[in-house]
Amino acid sequence: MLLCSMEKHSNRLAREHSPYLLQHRFNPVDWYPWGEEAFARARQEDKPILLSVGYSACHWCHVMARESFEDEAIAGLMNRHFINIKVDREERPDVDAVYMSAVQLMTGAGGWPMTVVMTPEGQPFFGGTYFPPEDRFGRPSFPRVLLGLAEAWRERRDELMRVAGDLTNHLEKSVVREAREELSRQVLDEALEVLAGSFDTRYGGFGGAPKFPPHAVLKFLLRQPRPEAWEMAELTLEKMAMGGIFDHLGGGFAHYSVDERWQVPHFEKMLYDNAQLAQRYLEAYQRSGNPVFRRVVEETLAFVQREMSDPGGGFYSSLDADSEGSEGSYYLWDDDEFGALLGEDAPLARAYYSVTPEGNFEGRNILVLRYLSGEVGERFGLSADELQVRLERIRGVLLEARERRVRPALDDKILTSWNGLMLAAFADAGRVLSRRDYLEVARRNADFLLGALLKNGRLLHRYRRGQAAVMGLLEDYAYLGLGLLALYRATFERRWLLSALELGTIMVERFVDSDGGGFFSSADDGERLIVRPKDFFDAAVPSGNGSAAELLTYLARFTGDRRLEELARAAVSPMMDAMRRHPNGFGTLLTTLEFLLTPPREVAVFGDRAAQDTQALLEVLRRETSPYTVMALVEAPEDPLVERLPFLQERGRLAGRATAYVCEAGTCRVPVDTPEGLAGQLSS
Repeated sequence: MLLCSMEKHSNRLAREHSPYLLQHRFNPVDWYPWGEEAFARARQEDKPILLSVGYSACHWCHVMARESFEDEAIAGLMNRHFINIKVDREERPDVDAVYMSAVQLMTGAGGWPMTVVMTPEGQPFFGGTYFPPEDRFGRPSFPRVLLGLAEAWRERRDELMRVAGDLTNHLEKSVVREAREELSRQVLDEALEVLAGSFDTRYGGFGGAPKFPPHAVLKFLLRQPRPEAWEMAELTLEKMAMGGIFDHLGGGFAHYSVDERWQVPHFEKMLYDNAQLAQRYLEAYQRSGNPVFRRVVEETLAFVQREMSDPGGGFYSSLDADSEGSEGSYYLWDDDEFGALLGEDAPLARAYYSVTPEGNFEGRNILVLRYLSGEVGERFGLSADELQVRLERIRGVLLEARERRVRPALDDKILTSWNGLMLAAFADAGRVLSRRDYLEVARRNADFLLGALLKNGRLLHRYRRGQAAVMGLLEDYAYLGLGLLALYRATFERRWLLSALELGTIMVERFVDSDGGGFFSSADDGERLIVRPKDFFDAAVPSGNGSAAELLTYLARFTGDRRLEELARAAVSPMMDAMRRHPNGFGTLLTTLEFLLTPPREVAVFGDRAAQDTQALLEVLRRETSPYTVMALVEAPEDPLVERLPFLQERGRLAGRATAYVCEAGTCRVPVDTPEGLAGQLSS
């Protein structure tokens, strides 16, 4: 009986590949995927379009689906009065960006699920987020909204068309940025002062609840020479590592915290969060040597390898917040469970993970660390080694018990952009921590992306179960290019650098805004939306323009091509005032600004990769802490890199030994052939 009902309600989304769209394939709503078929029918039937945007790990998307999209009566209203389109924001971030901007203009806020109503030409005139099935939370019911909009379309069409035209004009104007401004280090100092003013000195992070990991701002802070910048970054990283936002059993981070203490997570786990946080904790470990930071990196990457990795080499997108219809149930614990599972270890486990009979979340417990392990060990009279043995045993028992629960759903689509972020994380961790296994993961991922998602010289955005689709966006080229550079720095295998150079060339050809400066989010031969967006603002992922400018700055330093650096400057300079006044939203551009203002430094090593003297020099380079130093290995005079990179030309080995050349701001030092000599030049 259930099967017949499901077959009756099967809709066009059953033919799609996105897990989020497939979640809605049995809705009674007559959904269309994004495409010309839906727009043509809207024009033919003279109906407005209802666009619903979400993603598979979104809790409130599931709620609205259960309450409204699975309801026969509400679906009937939608089908009668609208042409309905469902979009996965992760599969089509360009579509999401355009209409989210419209919703923010109309309402002052945004989020998912996103609901937009627009003309058959795609011009929006109404927008919002979640709507309940009946009036509540101070929100009108979804049926009331639908009936009101249908009536307005019939009775007040001119008014709606005027709103749609005005909104579209405003969106077009918002793409144009202010006049370019001279790059200045003063902007970095002013941004740091603003960040200090909004910093939470007790729990880290910025502002109050809800709290999102400030990925791009942390990157900026960790690279500043001022101690107050490092202190803000370190406190934030420490508090997140102790809070419930970090999975203390399985590793990895949830998307954000609903409170200011990082205690109660919104339980979905996103690939992009874990990629960026692994990099930030790694950078903090490299600077401080704090073993907690290293542990977080290794446990996060272990989680990705175990739960987010495709056998072909790609990384999956997300794990849902819900399981068994309840948010977070997979991760919550009862006090009685600890006693039953752990026996004599239960008191220690309760103290370490802050588990109580009352719980800290709806009568149950999110595992959080209120005390450092040393304090807990002292309380129980355990040495550091004894405590570690006990905690590993406890963790193993709890993990085994958790594995028997119903797991959150996995979104197994593979996105080029997010994979580029995780590629960089594994490559950097392999280099800094001397982990060959991480480097092998990174190589397999890079091979997969360049094989499955680079077709006819162009990137595609999404891959799932053998099928790649959706024309690549700016973020795909920028993030993957940066990931390949990280892999080159870790391995000195020239193919990764040559591939990054290729992606940079395509990015310049297809995405540059020659008139206004910066880069469009979509290619010049991509699908035409009502506006061609430009992305300067950091969201949960780095801004497209900031990342593109960072990639081109690296490539300019490698190749000596001043045009590439000028294009990077043109992406940064129009945003200088916004960066100094609202730095929380521009960490990527601030980091790129510092890169552009840092004198170039190139290091060239000439030698046989397999030789011991060459490896000794390369090991020094792997320990180099400056992220802005560009470095290359040449094994033979006919190496193709020599022709591409000017700082490799007219140089070679001295007296047949592996030799390193260090140049900074156009001045080269005396070549050296010992690791001590190279380390001395890099540190001076």
